[in-house]
Order: sequence, then structure tokens, then C-alpha cells
Amino acid sequence: MTPEPTLQNSDHLLVANLQTISLEKLVRSKLEVLFQQQDEAQVQLDDLHKLILEQVEKPLIELALESHRGNQVRAARMLGINRNTLKKKIDSYKIRIRQRVQA
Repeated sequence: MTPEPTLQNSDHLLVANLQTISLEKLVRSKLEVLFQQQDEAQVQLDDLHKLILEQVEKPLIELALESHRGNQVRAARMLGINRNTLKKKIDSYKIRIRQRVQA
């Protein structure tokens, strides 16, 4: 078993490493860079929690919908949320539902 790559002092992660790095560590690495840049630029970040959740939640919903060919009931079940909650999030993020046609 190969050791997991270290994320400290790494602004960029190679795509090849994505198979060995957990999503949690990848997100943490990106957030560490964000906080470092904030300190260096001496700027105040507001609503960071909301911003981060949106940047994770929107593509998660888009991919769930895509994997179920636009079926909101199945996508909601996959995500573990109520279908009405999913619909509100689709509207909030202005997600366009594309239904794939099976060959």
C-alpha cells in the first residue's frame, strides 16, 4: 500500500492523486489555500459557509440528476433528501434539468 500524499504546502493537486486523496482532504487543502490568500490579501470573507455549501451542493445535485436522467424522485432518494427539498434547491441554484435519452 502506498502512503497517502501530504497536502501541506500544496496549492495544486495532480489529477492522478485524486484517487488516493479523500474528498475531505481535498476540500481542506483548497480551504487552507483560501484562508492563506485571505490573510495575505488582508480581506474579510463574509458568508463563507453559504458560499462553500453552494459550491459543493450545486454540482452534487446536478450530477445526481444527470445520473438519474432528470428523475427528481430518484435523485432525491440518492441524495437522502425530500423531493420537495430537491425541487427548492433546483430552483434556488437555477439548475437546468437535462433528461438524457437512452440509446
